[in-house]
Amino acid sequence: MPIKIPDDLPARHVLEKEGVVVIGEGDAIRQDIRPLRIALLNLMPEKVKTETQLTRLLGASPLQIEMTLLTTASYTPTNTPREHMLAFYLPWDEVKDQKFDGLIITGAPVEEIDFEEVYYWDELTQVLDWAETNVQSAYYICWAGQAALYHYHGIPKYLLPRKLSGVYSHRVTRRNAPIMRGFNDCVGIPVSRWTETRARDVEKHNNLEILLESDEAGIALIQDHQRNAVYMFNHLEYETRTLGDEYARDLKARGTDTAVPEHYFPGDNPAKTPANTWRAHGHLLFSNWINETYQKTPYDISRIGEGR
Repeated sequence: MPIKIPDDLPARHVLEKEGVVVIGEGDAIRQDIRPLRIALLNLMPEKVKTETQLTRLLGASPLQIEMTLLTTASYTPTNTPREHMLAFYLPWDEVKDQKFDGLIITGAPVEEIDFEEVYYWDELTQVLDWAETNVQSAYYICWAGQAALYHYHGIPKYLLPRKLSGVYSHRVTRRNAPIMRGFNDCVGIPVSRWTETRARDVEKHNNLEILLESDEAGIALIQDHQRNAVYMFNHLEYETRTLGDEYARDLKARGTDTAVPEHYFPGDNPAKTPANTWRAHGHLLFSNWINETYQKTPYDISRIGEGR
């Protein structure tokens, strides 16, 4: 089954060219099934790029998915045209009375700021509390994963001496976890962050389980069994050139001290074209997450959150 997104969303045209099946509102209504409702709270500055990356992975599922794009009401994005936000995004407080099968919250370029100092922190904590009763399964990416762990469990983030950037080898630590189904023993994953979450803090909590970790890059993926959530600190959704584009941006903003992403450019030469070695695992992880959400969510969406 395809993914249902607005007809004019820029991601639609990109995905159709790639062969991803996208469905319109009229066609979706004619199908006698209940689509999975997935909300995407997009905190990234370049929202169109992030929409496309995540919609590509969601659209590869055999299930019909209805995606709702959300933004914060307490912060107005400056890197995305206002017309785009008005046409395709809803403030979270306009859907807080609704229920969703899945929620994805992206990272944000605020890692070096204390959580409580982030402009929209109060609103984000409201979203996280709302997710416990109004969302069946949650997927938190990069800074959002750290923010959720801090809010739910008091687990801190730690500032690294330099930005961790590159494609690092990770090992699967629990092969029988459903969300790890089909993964290779070692997985190369793009990493792009200034902070880290440490295993010793996670291991104090019985309901948290580390599923992917790296000797070079630390923890990548944590599952929260109590809240039916996963925290992914790295970026299997990245396109081939994303790390390169970030490197060029950081080089311009921070100068020549910016390190070249590790294990990414051939011969560590930014003039050479990198190879995408993680695409298949990105599709696999999202497919597994969607499948687990589908298996556990009630057909009557109003029953989501019962007993929590």
